[in-house]
Amino acid sequence: MNREILRLAIPNILSNISVPLLSSFDTYLMGGLGSLHIAAIGLGSMAFNFVYWNCGFLRMAGTGLTAQAYGRKDQEEMAGVLARGLLVAGVLAALFVLFQTLILRGTETLLDIQVDQETLVAEYFYIRIWAAPAALGLMVLFGWYFGMQNAIYPLLLTILINVVNMGLSYYMVEQLDWGVTGVAWGTVIAQYIGVFAGAGLLAWRYGWVLKLLKSAKLLVRKKLLDFLRINGDIFLRTICLTLSFALFYNWANGAETTAVVAANVILLQLVNWMSYGVDGFAFAAES
Repeated sequence: MNREILRLAIPNILSNISVPLLSSFDTYLMGGLGSLHIAAIGLGSMAFNFVYWNCGFLRMAGTGLTAQAYGRKDQEEMAGVLARGLLVAGVLAALFVLFQTLILRGTETLLDIQVDQETLVAEYFYIRIWAAPAALGLMVLFGWYFGMQNAIYPLLLTILINVVNMGLSYYMVEQLDWGVTGVAWGTVIAQYIGVFAGAGLLAWRYGWVLKLLKSAKLLVRKKLLDFLRINGDIFLRTICLTLSFALFYNWANGAETTAVVAANVILLQLVNWMSYGVDGFAFAAES
């Protein structure tokens, strides 16, 4: 049992810690431009934490339900969980893009974003929001792979996304001098490359899923409602977590200088490193 847990947990830990690694790299790139840019990236990232972290149910519920179907050897239900997750992710992504201005305004109020930060935060936000379909689709794919007891594919995809992201961000910031825009575009492009690679791995390793996805039975009303009910419970849990992080940024923005916000961005990244690492065992437990 211990070996089985570690088989799942170790790739998850390696995969997870690469997520805050990316934020740390973005902070490093912005460090050369000043504390205002560091603060803008931190606040802009927090905006997407509200958007994406609160959609973490797509991964968590998907992992548990897929694992149950995997244990029963119910291929139709394995494909059904994936189909329902992708459907919900697609609807949410469309809503995020449609109401992007309202989301940004709400975030500015919640985080108490200052006038000198608004332009950079908005510049970052309005580019990254177009990655919503890819980001939510990746959550569904990762959750499904975890449920299928496959922790290697999420690790490979995360490494791919991070390498592409860091390479593009570095080039756009250091060579093209795009600043915040370069970091945002690097993330968007990397996430779309990641979701297409994830779909390719799905077709290559789990070809039978693509045949079952054509079945109308996969979106049975009762199963879809059950999926949404479970997701609703997880959503309430996650929004409490994201609000606690938002409070730190809100209070930091009440200070007189952006240096305080920049310092909080770096300190909260330390928290992320620890929490993402421990989450590797959480993912293994869910699987």
